[in-house]
Amino acid sequence: MKKYETLMSAASHWSLRVRRGMQMTLTDIEGDANVGMVFYNPENLLERYNAPDSLKGQHTFKLTKGHCLYSDMGRIFASIIDDTVGWHETVCGNSHASHIEQKWGKRDYQNDHNDWMQNGNDALLVEMAKYGLTQADSTANLNLFSKVATDSEGNMALVAGNSPAGSRVTLRFEMDTLVMLHTCPHPLSAAESYTRKPVSIRLEKAEPVTEDDFCKMSRPENERGFANNELYYLGCED
Repeated sequence: MKKYETLMSAASHWSLRVRRGMQMTLTDIEGDANVGMVFYNPENLLERYNAPDSLKGQHTFKLTKGHCLYSDMGRIFASIIDDTVGWHETVCGNSHASHIEQKWGKRDYQNDHNDWMQNGNDALLVEMAKYGLTQADSTANLNLFSKVATDSEGNMALVAGNSPAGSRVTLRFEMDTLVMLHTCPHPLSAAESYTRKPVSIRLEKAEPVTEDDFCKMSRPENERGFANNELYYLGCED
């Protein structure tokens, strides 16, 4: 199998161990989707995505092409090698059951079946449980396709229309990575009704990283991150 493609329905969750050297392209089919995503090292589940280091090390608040997604061990899980959106956020976390109930009322699968309203926190917990992880292992997540802005008093709000239909982002994995994701609404969503946005996923082999790679050279910190990865895999065959 040279590539794999699947469609993630709205308000669903999914996980997979993605091998280094692979790339994942996510496409927002209808526009204004939100993809909550976290990373863990499958060989050491204590190593996980670190949002503060990913932002401060690259002097940014948003994530887009050229940025790297760091672990709490100073290594790079993935690099953003292509992006038609221009802004993905990683500071607002996940929606919780209380958020969903407050905004759109309470529903559950037992009573509402496929019309129930899943939340991002519980969606990821379902995936985490498959690998022996619990709420105590939660970490700050990415919210791909979503943009937040602040007003003069520092209040954050979700920006509508940030991701038009057909928008895509491609992550190249620099480490073997346990990827968990969901398609539940953003925690700051102000939509009148519970938003249901599907996302397509394509997995395929990435081109090898070159010495002048855009992500690697975009910041001195990223050069060190790639060097940390090289040391981690020293002695391993390509």
